[in-house]
Amino acid sequence: MTTREALARLRQRVSVEAWALVALRLLVGFGFVAHGYAKLARGPEHFAAILTAMGIPAPGPMAWATSFLELLGGISLMLGAFVAPLSLPLGVIMATAMFGVHLPYGFSSIRLKGLTGGGAEFGPIGYELNLLYIAALLVLAASGPSPLSVDRWLAARRGRVR
Repeated sequence: MTTREALARLRQRVSVEAWALVALRLLVGFGFVAHGYAKLARGPEHFAAILTAMGIPAPGPMAWATSFLELLGGISLMLGAFVAPLSLPLGVIMATAMFGVHLPYGFSSIRLKGLTGGGAEFGPIGYELNLLYIAALLVLAASGPSPLSVDRWLAARRGRVR
């Protein structure tokens, strides 16, 4: 086999689309980690107050559960571990935020109120980012294991992926 043929075979095995999923997985995972960490750093009791205002049952335990799900689920997404099963509960978190908080503010995630000497001032954000996260989770769950992922490694061990 010539070098040219070997490179052609390699290109067939490693598609650009599959590697694009790695970038998506890392970005979405990092976003969830950042949100989960912020909730834990502020104290879940502050988030529980928001859940109480939204009418979510058992706001204290739900605040802890949501915070840890976002943090650990985000880490898991970045590692490519259990992506499909985690997509549902993470999507539920995004849908809850969308319908419970962001929907009244419309679609746009950027609501520039004005510029001051201290910089830009923004108003409440709409549901655009929630939809983007939900769409990304759907794509990741439906696409199967991507390169450099625990899920792909596990599938290869079971003989399902080369």
